[in-house]
Amino acid sequence: MVVFTSICANYLHKARVLARSVKKYIPDAVFIVCMTERGLTDSMRDDAFDSVVLSKDMWEGDFDAYIFKHAIVEASTAVKGQFFRWLYRTYPAEQQFVYLDPDCRVYSDFSELRELLVTKPIVVCPHLVDPGNVQMEISSMAHGVYNLGFLAVNRSKEARAMIEWWAQRLSQYCYDDIPHGIFTDQKWIDLAPCFFDVYILKHHGYDFATWRMMDAGLAKEGGVWTVKGQPLRFVHFSGYGATIEHCMQEWAPDDLFLKDLYGAYREEHEAADADYVSQTPWSYGCYASGEAVRTDIRQAWREHKDEMAVFGNPFQYSNLFFNLRLHVYPVTIRERSSILWNGCRSALRAGGVGGLMRKARQKLLRK
Repeated sequence: MVVFTSICANYLHKARVLARSVKKYIPDAVFIVCMTERGLTDSMRDDAFDSVVLSKDMWEGDFDAYIFKHAIVEASTAVKGQFFRWLYRTYPAEQQFVYLDPDCRVYSDFSELRELLVTKPIVVCPHLVDPGNVQMEISSMAHGVYNLGFLAVNRSKEARAMIEWWAQRLSQYCYDDIPHGIFTDQKWIDLAPCFFDVYILKHHGYDFATWRMMDAGLAKEGGVWTVKGQPLRFVHFSGYGATIEHCMQEWAPDDLFLKDLYGAYREEHEAADADYVSQTPWSYGCYASGEAVRTDIRQAWREHKDEMAVFGNPFQYSNLFFNLRLHVYPVTIRERSSILWNGCRSALRAGGVGGLMRKARQKLLRK
């Protein structure tokens, strides 16, 4: 079994906790990190990581152009489809492949999943397995019925077909854009059971998370965690911090088991961030100059990506460069002065004072 997660460097501490739990409870698994950063650093090494692969190194095509159109909240999800394809090619002897979000933690072996993947090509977990929490039911309709913090596939023609379809859709539409019916990689999987042979895993012990806290049925006896009588396999600590704590207070204020589970994870989580890796800035968040890429520039660029392709690597330019062509935001006096100064400097370098005068004359004549 291959287990992988997809992160930017600021989620390394979460991936460390996940990887160590995988190695403890699924010791035969290969654990791989897909890293969407420009390069590898010492902080990206961990005894529990069998391999750390840069997204750009496994990518098929122009990765700089692809990632430029994504904000950091979309980046790690946007590469998942392609990474599954890379895993199929790179690990030809492996038969089972599992994706887990970095903010998951494993509590016991995935025995049911192992058995399922012998005959079931694709396995997903729904956000909800019981009705009752109307807030979460509405949220699931907006964000996706199935939680893509987990996805499992085997090596089969059917699974490969699903991954190919999904990877193609993500290559064009993996955005946080709920008003247009898209939520990163996740909402697309609502369609997967319509197109492919998908098994919906309704086991309470898989993907236990914030959205299942109401009437959770969590218990611990003899050191073994269960959820409504079923063994706890993994918890997805989505919304770690304020969001989880708010939901616990609203939906399960007296659940001591839940508080114990979350408290233990919090200790692991904070210990894994002792080197403050969570504060690592995203290397694709800036141009080559160090200027931060504006979100509205990314969004405008992706809407006009075919026109912008003539300029090559977008990270070699600036917000101002693209704004002058895409008209995203008003140009300030300071920016206009910068344009004038840079133009004068270029004219002087190219043709001396005479060249500068000719350029000024051409500008005046155009007006």
